[in-house]
Amino acid sequence: MAKADFYEMLGVSRTATDADLKSAFRKLAMQFHPDKNPGDSAAEQKFKDINEAYQCLSDGQKRAAYDRFGHAAFENGSGMGGGMGDGFASSMSDIFDDLFGDMMGGARRGRANGRERGSDLRYNLEITLEDAFKGKTATIKVPSLITCESCTGSGAKAGSKPKACATCGGAGRVRAQQGFFAVERTCPTCQGRGEMIENPCDACRGAGRVTKERSLSVNIPPGVEDGTRIRLAGEGEGGVRGGPAGDLYIFLSMKAHPFFQRDGADLFCRVPISMVQATLGGDFSVHTVDGSEAKVKVPEGTQSGKQFKLKGKGMPVLRTRDFGDLYIQANVETPQNLTKRQRELLAEFETESSNKTHPESSGFFARMKEFLGGAQG
Repeated sequence: MAKADFYEMLGVSRTATDADLKSAFRKLAMQFHPDKNPGDSAAEQKFKDINEAYQCLSDGQKRAAYDRFGHAAFENGSGMGGGMGDGFASSMSDIFDDLFGDMMGGARRGRANGRERGSDLRYNLEITLEDAFKGKTATIKVPSLITCESCTGSGAKAGSKPKACATCGGAGRVRAQQGFFAVERTCPTCQGRGEMIENPCDACRGAGRVTKERSLSVNIPPGVEDGTRIRLAGEGEGGVRGGPAGDLYIFLSMKAHPFFQRDGADLFCRVPISMVQATLGGDFSVHTVDGSEAKVKVPEGTQSGKQFKLKGKGMPVLRTRDFGDLYIQANVETPQNLTKRQRELLAEFETESSNKTHPESSGFFARMKEFLGGAQG
């Protein structure tokens, strides 16, 4: 039975570049790897065939011989060589990174000579509406892991240094030959750090980090809203073995205000007014969020729910010079605990009132009567 063409086996043309060959090989290797196809003898054979094809075509001299003579170039004892080069082992290592993720390749990507970036931290800070209006500088206390000052993060006692791991020689990874391909994995002795500490630091016991509560100043600009996130670069957990520190994220939340409700840059406030004031008109004063007073004019016949807009009396817009508006909603209060005389006056007023006095209620009941009359007909 004729042997399949190596180019066709990898699904590439004869003009394919080295990058094209590697890409095709990686894709097929992941597809037909025995670990992904347990018990499938056809997939296992396919995996061996594409390995043979790539071993040949990835070598410049062997590819040139194959292009000229085909499979005959390696028959009669000439062969393709007994060993697989470093390039092949490197490709296989890349493929296993793709196949198994962090289990095999993640540690190598996340570490460089044992140095790791510290974790990011979150701090929840509650502020008042007035704080959000004016802005402020808040002092917070954050407990976190920081780089040990005694050993500067190395984990080794003063006067000593970490030594290269005897198992991996400082590489952080070990290679094992399994059949016809090599597999790299994280060094089990040093856990990928590439070094061992024989004399650990007394302060951090070899960890390179200690827990400490730090006081930090946070600048809160005017106009921040609920849920605003402030990033303090490098103020998170200290890195491992001298790695860079993470970041600290401040998440702001607003305390409920007794008078104002906020919607973006606008503020809303409900103000009760008397029935007489709503009927005859007048004015009243309200305090704004900046502490000043503003006068609101109430026209005759103001209905409950009527809104009055105070332009520019709302919240500042973040990082601009603009301000939102303050909306005052009139809430007409029904009188209670009336005297006999007051009741008589209101009864007299109700008797003498007309459709012009209560246009909304008169119109409503007239429309209802008309609707019901039409429905009954």
